Amino acid sequence: MVHHVRGKAFISGPIQGMEERQSYREKIRRICVRCGYEPVDPWQREKILYKSDEPKWWMKVPPLDFIRRDLEDIEKCDVLIAYMPRLSAGTCMELFYAKMKGKKTICVCRLKNPSPWIVAHSDIIVKRIEELREALNKIKGEKKV
Repeated sequence: MVHHVRGKAFISGPIQGMEERQSYREKIRRICVRCGYEPVDPWQREKILYKSDEPKWWMKVPPLDFIRRDLEDIEKCDVLIAYMPRLSAGTCMELFYAKMKGKKTICVCRLKNPSPWIVAHSDIIVKRIEELREALNKIKGEKKV
């Protein structure tokens, strides 16, 4: 099935302390493609740059380099999807940056009482990844043609 690409979606989510639990990214990537968005995943980008077949490869990534690449990728995207099963400084910063750059934002937020900063910088908040498709379609419908 061929999907018309309507834009790019940056996948933001916790990495530090969850390096071995990044499977949520594949689920989000599949939903993006089904909704017509090209997924931009910094975890995949860094795996390619830093030869992910080596043990603990992520420890070799200079922080200022990946942060710069993240910000550049966010600028090129139409929407940012922030996955927050727990509080993540990087995810919060990316959410804030995307909103400041005028991007649409969706937060998949599992937090019981999210910070007003998360709420204020999210166009749509859903509780589960399974609700992401509907949220992306809603944003897609709001986009200026």
